Amino acid sequence: MTDVATAFVPGHITGFFTKDADPDPTKAGSRGGGLTLSDGVTVTVHPSDHPETYLGGDPVEMGAVDRVLDALDVSAQVRGVTDLPLGSGFGVSGAMALGTALAANAAFQRKLSERELTTIAHGAEVQAGTGLGDVVAQARGGAPIRLEPGGPQDNELDGIPARSRVEYHVIGQLSTDDVLADAGDQLTQAGTRALSMVVGEPTLDTFMRAARQFSREADLITPEVRDVILDVSDAGGTAAMAMLGQTVFALGTGLSDAGYDPEVCQIHPCGATLEEPGG
Repeated sequence: MTDVATAFVPGHITGFFTKDADPDPTKAGSRGGGLTLSDGVTVTVHPSDHPETYLGGDPVEMGAVDRVLDALDVSAQVRGVTDLPLGSGFGVSGAMALGTALAANAAFQRKLSERELTTIAHGAEVQAGTGLGDVVAQARGGAPIRLEPGGPQDNELDGIPARSRVEYHVIGQLSTDDVLADAGDQLTQAGTRALSMVVGEPTLDTFMRAARQFSREADLITPEVRDVILDVSDAGGTAAMAMLGQTVFALGTGLSDAGYDPEVCQIHPCGATLEEPGG
């Protein structure tokens, strides 16, 4: 057992998704598409007889993290560091779960594979009600397309072979748990249509159009988000809503051109990884 291990997990913006239930949380989840971000979450795990989870230095309750530690049968202190806001559509809870799985596996020498750890983290987040597909996307990186629901043992993954600058503007939070609890057939039908669009033409331009269409058809877009998207459109760009949060994202300089002062990052080319000790 090592004293400490650290993992980096990219943030993840979901453009569209379905809700696919299953009694087995490792098989439940969603189909959909998104972008992983160079802005992400760094998760450090210390073995400890007094397990606690911290995010940005503050103690937090994260059911997904607790479930990962239970699945690995370890007791640890988990510390997450990120500039991404919680509850605004960046997959922070999924990143914490996946980062905990990777780092705890190393710290406690559990000798599980990436696939096994991703399955544990995905199931933990589904059970916690904080996400349906972020974990498998964050394990892959790039611009992932999730063709089937569930963890990596079931989820057939594809992707858009492209990179881009990404801008995002955070307005506020939405409760993922509440939205998922209320999600009905309308959401899944809209997500299926959006997924079909991107599979038929896997480009970033098509992804952005599909994301905008999904937010309207699923009736998830808020007036504040709509106003920002229209501002970007008036400036000649294309923007969409991050699921699930009151966040607007655009490729290139769409938000900047519309007069906003956005955060800027890139599509992350690879998935979650352990960091070198002392790195």
